[in-house]
Amino acid sequence: MLIALNSVSAAAQASSSLLGADGQKTIQSAGGSGGAGTPFSDLLTDAVGQVDHLETQARSAVAGLMTGSGVDVHQAMIATQKASMAFELALAVRNKAVQAYQQVIGMQF
Repeated sequence: MLIALNSVSAAAQASSSLLGADGQKTIQSAGGSGGAGTPFSDLLTDAVGQVDHLETQARSAVAGLMTGSGVDVHQAMIATQKASMAFELALAVRNKAVQAYQQVIGMQF
């Protein structure tokens, strides 16, 4: 869940601090040092990777529970809930991004 919250805070910071000094869209680093920025695509790739990692952990915890290899029920449930919450968060961020894109496309200049 902490990974998902880090992704949310990084996404929130990314949406509020777009930089364009050199003509590229970059995001201020999480440290706020004002140094080199991180491309938005890298931020999204990391977030998707973290969601995938949580899902893999949940899958292995459930498999361990089913095979009886020392995984407790509560550990498997916590892992599946973490993966579920991270996926729902990623889906909500995606939906908001698509909605914002559609609003921009609908603007008349």
